[in-house]
Amino acid sequence: MSARPRIGVLGGTFDPPHVGHLALARAARAALGLDALRLIPTGASWQKSGVVASAAQRAAMLQAGFAGEPGMMVDTRELARVGPSYTIDTLAELRAELGTEAALILVLGSDQLRNLATWHRWESLIGFAHLACTQRERVPLSGLPEPVERLVQAHGAQRLADAPAGSIVFFSMPPVPVSSTALRAALARGEDPAELVAPAVLHYIRQHHLYRGCAPASD
Repeated sequence: MSARPRIGVLGGTFDPPHVGHLALARAARAALGLDALRLIPTGASWQKSGVVASAAQRAAMLQAGFAGEPGMMVDTRELARVGPSYTIDTLAELRAELGTEAALILVLGSDQLRNLATWHRWESLIGFAHLACTQRERVPLSGLPEPVERLVQAHGAQRLADAPAGSIVFFSMPPVPVSSTALRAALARGEDPAELVAPAVLHYIRQHHLYRGCAPASD
């Protein structure tokens, strides 16, 4: 067993954070043997528009929803970034801060993996971190777009290599049927879907009257 620290990175809009995000974070930490997992809310996303909650509100909900989760911390660096927010920049910053020896592991759902070739400098990600992917909802991991499949063929491994970066692995998580779009739609109708968000997050949403009466943006 390597003594090299393993630091996971899980990004997203978290608008709002829900039980699917929590299940993914827990599964990644257990399956990958992570020493820590950084939850990074996206700042000015260049691929998504119509984010409803403000940056401060998304960060506050994330803090509330993951409070007490071992080894997990909210990292708000992208919220402070001016202009479009790119994952490659975040990984470069983390690598500079953590040094050359720590293993960085970028946690991805199957939807993100399928879309990877549209990311800014996507082929450079593997130089800064390992990629750890899991199936989310009904988005398959098979039949990947050809550029992504080539990357998987070149760097795929049965387990994380004892290295700072460079491998692509897959892990399992329990199915959690929750859609951010459907969740926001329910909240916009005035519903309180307590089974889909942590109690502290639902309390924050109620307290700040978030999502009520708004046209929910699609993911």
